[in-house]
Amino acid sequence: MSLTRLLREIDVCQVCATCLPLGPRPVLSAAKSARLLIIGQAPGSKVHQSGVPWSDASGDRLRDWMGIDTSVFYDKTKVAIVPMGFCYPGASESGGDNPPRPECATLWHERLIKYLSRVELTLLVGQYAHRRYLGPKRKTSLTQTVRAFADYGPEFLPLPHPSWRSAIWVKKNPWFEQEIVPSLRKAIRGVI
Repeated sequence: MSLTRLLREIDVCQVCATCLPLGPRPVLSAAKSARLLIIGQAPGSKVHQSGVPWSDASGDRLRDWMGIDTSVFYDKTKVAIVPMGFCYPGASESGGDNPPRPECATLWHERLIKYLSRVELTLLVGQYAHRRYLGPKRKTSLTQTVRAFADYGPEFLPLPHPSWRSAIWVKKNPWFEQEIVPSLRKAIRGVI
């Protein structure tokens, strides 16, 4: 099977259709030549509407942290974007979004990532990506995991999710913008 065929299969996936309030609309981007992989959580409602990964305020914040513009971010020959859940999981009662549906990562990630053999750096954005890809190596909290970013390199770089809530988190953890963001930007310059 080719990457193109696999992406077509993902595009018509109906595995968890009955659980998705807006129906399936997988949102991801990948090409064999990508050297940077971003594994986030799941598309929000705005991204579901647009069909473009990270086309919301969270994406703006993530691109700012990364120090790149949209022309680089959306160049799938350089940057692959593979969320933990490919479709919008719906809103939670607490005001955010529900967790990513677990079916996507189990069904598709391994098969998809094997085609991304040129990836040199994977950004793990948020606790769901940390849990799956760092497993027992992650620390007891997201904050501790992000702070210990050097422990996971050069393959992985864990980040908080850049939602509106992260603005509060960043204010409480000024070391993130002082230490992690410059290291993140340097690592990205080294691969793209």
